[in-house]
Amino acid sequence: MSRLAPLLLLALAGCGSAPAPERAGPTDEPHFAVARDAPKRPKRAEPAPRGRWATAHVMRATALRAAPGGRELGRVKPRTEFGSPKVVSVLRERRGWLRVVVPERPNGAPAWIRAAATRPGAVDVSLRVDRSDRRLTVWRRGSVVRRVRVAVGRPGTETPAGRFAVTDKLHTQRADSPYGCCALALSGHQPNLIPGWPGGDRLAIHATPQPETIGQAASLGCLRAATRDLQALLRIVPLGAPVFVSP
Repeated sequence: MSRLAPLLLLALAGCGSAPAPERAGPTDEPHFAVARDAPKRPKRAEPAPRGRWATAHVMRATALRAAPGGRELGRVKPRTEFGSPKVVSVLRERRGWLRVVVPERPNGAPAWIRAAATRPGAVDVSLRVDRSDRRLTVWRRGSVVRRVRVAVGRPGTETPAGRFAVTDKLHTQRADSPYGCCALALSGHQPNLIPGWPGGDRLAIHATPQPETIGQAASLGCLRAATRDLQALLRIVPLGAPVFVSP
């Protein structure tokens, strides 16, 4: 069993339609593997990255700060909890510091990290989610690449609005898992967990063994889509891509 399986159950909270059993056995746990198409450490200098949306690949552990040189809020490492390279979405650069979107912070609360601890990058792909229309649109260089019908959070556990980023691209070896074939883990959190929910609060875009819920307000906050759409998203969407969820 992959070490990622229990981590995923603990982290991706806003995905199910009911609380998970308090003691899930090994056959109840989805088996996830990280998609191995993320950036590697360069052997020599590369040209400046080009792309609409700036990213940064964290190369060594570094502090998250409230302002450049300010109070420490936590730390980030070169790998995510799922084992992916740590690629963060960059909002702003200021004299050797980067303001970034990371899951270590609450929704809408970016932090600053030293640029020297990262390798600069950029992506041209972004995702936009219309909650009322229950549709996700993939954009690249000003053009629509794909439109995806999704399930959104049900009343009381609505999918949070705001700007997030893709942190991990994960495959499961159990199509009947709560996440179907695969998932894009996001930096966002579900602040309105249901009473008794035993897991964490991370959001994701994932497939589902309940395709009849797609297009409905049915989840605890995650976005559900058809298997073929998730497989396409894993091919199209890079780590660090911004995800905008409309109010």
